[in-house]
Amino acid sequence: MSPLNSIVFHNTSIVHPDFFFISGFAGIPHIEYYYIFTCFVYAQTLLGNAFVMFMIYTDHCLHSPKYIAVFNLALCDLCGSTAFIPPMIDTFLFKSHLISFKACMANMYFAFSFISLQSFTLAVLSYDRCVAICFPLRYNEIVTSKSILVITVTLWILAGTAIFIGVSSINRLSFCKSTVINSYFCDYGPTARLACNDNTATTVINWTHPIMILWCPVLFIVGTYICIARALLKIAAASERLKAMQTCTSHLILVSVFYLPICITEAMGSAMHQNTRIFNLSLTTVLPPLLNPIIYTLKTEEFRQAIKKLYRRNKIQIIARNE
Repeated sequence: MSPLNSIVFHNTSIVHPDFFFISGFAGIPHIEYYYIFTCFVYAQTLLGNAFVMFMIYTDHCLHSPKYIAVFNLALCDLCGSTAFIPPMIDTFLFKSHLISFKACMANMYFAFSFISLQSFTLAVLSYDRCVAICFPLRYNEIVTSKSILVITVTLWILAGTAIFIGVSSINRLSFCKSTVINSYFCDYGPTARLACNDNTATTVINWTHPIMILWCPVLFIVGTYICIARALLKIAAASERLKAMQTCTSHLILVSVFYLPICITEAMGSAMHQNTRIFNLSLTTVLPPLLNPIIYTLKTEEFRQAIKKLYRRNKIQIIARNE
């Protein structure tokens, strides 16, 4: 089989390889232990996020606008981990570095779609906290289940469309030189840089998409917390101020864990060593989906109460069956 396939777009020949080679980490001994670690992380991620979704679905006390966003975050974490971790384990732990062109495009689409949705959902959660603290008397009027659902659906459409445009631009490139992708998955930037024809469109997308997907949500979250800080300063009672701050701690932890590695990587760009870049980005895709359900179950009072209610209900049912 020929390693290259030729497709014609508007009388222009586009050359696609049959396969790409995912290089991953370079020259790190015993790196297989990191991939084994990600296997355990993935299993815990599936259980944790499935549990969060189950609790929100079954407990009517959690059928609120905030927990619609939390449910969406858990769904995106679960799907995003599935888009990243199993292919990474297959590629590096089982030495299956070759990936077909179409599979690479599919992996790129789903991976970036769900990481975009994770970023957007964290911004939605900051909006919820901002309204709750800055406009507590109007919270139920401003933040409704319907409005959060509309925002969520809009963000899914926005993320899906934006990433589809990006992946389509890759499909119009010719790859007639190297087919080695210097990343741990079908990463957009490293793949686009392999093209040997005019890649102006992909260069523009490589700049604009991070602004839309990463920096705009970050700036929005920073803006909401500036408003929250100003509102907290107006609260006279220290106990009330502390109580209001505690409602934000779980979200702030999620934001820090998700954005810090990826923001540092994006800010340093090509100055960062390939292994460091891959490690930072892989931590962004592996750890937040694992930590999000843990943080929400431990740091959120409503969720802890829902778990206690479920435990008491199951305990009563067990006792009733044994009598």
